[in-house]
Amino acid sequence: MVDRQLKLLMKPEKREPEQYVDLGHSDIENHLKTQVALYEKRLKEGTAANKVAAFFATNLLGFAYHYLKSRFGPKAEYQFYPRNGDDGIYPIHTYTDSVTLALVSDWATDTPESDRIGALIRDYDPDYTIHLGDIYFVGTPQEVADNFTNPDASWHFGKHGSLALSGNHEMYSNGTAYFKKLLPEMKIRKGHEVATQQAGFFCLENEHWRIIGLDTGYNSTNRPFLEVLFKPDCNLRKELINWLKEVVRLGNPDDKRGIIFLSHHPYFSSFRDDHPVVGRQLKEVFGAAERPVLWFWGHEHRLSFYNKYGFSDGIQAWGRCVGHGGMPVETDPPDRGHLGQLLFYDQRVRERIRRRDVGYNGFALLSLNGPAIDINYIDQTNKTVIAERWKVDEAGGLSSEILEVHPEVTKY
Repeated sequence: MVDRQLKLLMKPEKREPEQYVDLGHSDIENHLKTQVALYEKRLKEGTAANKVAAFFATNLLGFAYHYLKSRFGPKAEYQFYPRNGDDGIYPIHTYTDSVTLALVSDWATDTPESDRIGALIRDYDPDYTIHLGDIYFVGTPQEVADNFTNPDASWHFGKHGSLALSGNHEMYSNGTAYFKKLLPEMKIRKGHEVATQQAGFFCLENEHWRIIGLDTGYNSTNRPFLEVLFKPDCNLRKELINWLKEVVRLGNPDDKRGIIFLSHHPYFSSFRDDHPVVGRQLKEVFGAAERPVLWFWGHEHRLSFYNKYGFSDGIQAWGRCVGHGGMPVETDPPDRGHLGQLLFYDQRVRERIRRRDVGYNGFALLSLNGPAIDINYIDQTNKTVIAERWKVDEAGGLSSEILEVHPEVTKY
């Protein structure tokens, strides 16, 4: 804990190039090989629960086992700002002219793939690292430790801090480990102090941008079993709505900074369920000051991009799904609405597991440079899948351009 706090407050010494860990370093490769060997051994010799750990995305019994073991009991008490003297707003810090943030979702799987993504993020050494939710199977204390807090866990804590949103899987164990085990480890620099993340939402800001984490996870569960068949709408809690209105002041017409939302669940999708209630709530928060936003989410285990869209009673948003952090990546084509807004999705096949095609894991690396943001979507081979640039103008409007597209990525 002390070492991490010192890391946030002290400017790091300049390191020579050979002191950085190369992605092909033998220690990393040996670790990954060891993980693969352990999974192969589990498949041959392990218990039913361990066998499905390697390929849990294709085995419903594995999820059911952990769900039944952890789901019952009272939901964790909701935490919100102000709390312990913190208002949840954090000025963005950097040691250079640009600020870097790594966004990754559905990453916490404790697999060779998630270790690989963790190693890549570590080598880019961003100022901030943010997890957009879902700790598998069901966000237990042991799963939090294995992915984030154990000495050998592969989560990388950014130079100025780390933050974490909740997904539905954290709430399958009632959110207890998320609030009591994970958030106390999420440290972020606030001025000359180190703050601890106090709630499942937050705002990072500078003179040009506001990056706002929304909690769609807490209300993503209701009654055991029924919640799997009848999906909750993931509405934002009233405490979060009040914070957006009264502390963040999203409805302030004089604030022209660019708005970026982060959440676990999608506002809209061509692959899974929409969550229009969240956009409706945000429209009410914005009031007359509403303007289009850039919105990153996870939940779907894929990389996909959407043009500006919004429901008639909700806000307008450009959507980016980055749910390909650690779970086996889905490559199925779109099968529902909003096809006119779908721009790209990564349908490349990495390998085939149990008669199912699996795509490439990855993360998004944002570089903030004044009113511009360069975003590189990087896969597990350290290749840029798509690169884009966003700018905010003096009226708070957003514009973008695609800089690079991998030749095998599907343009819809």
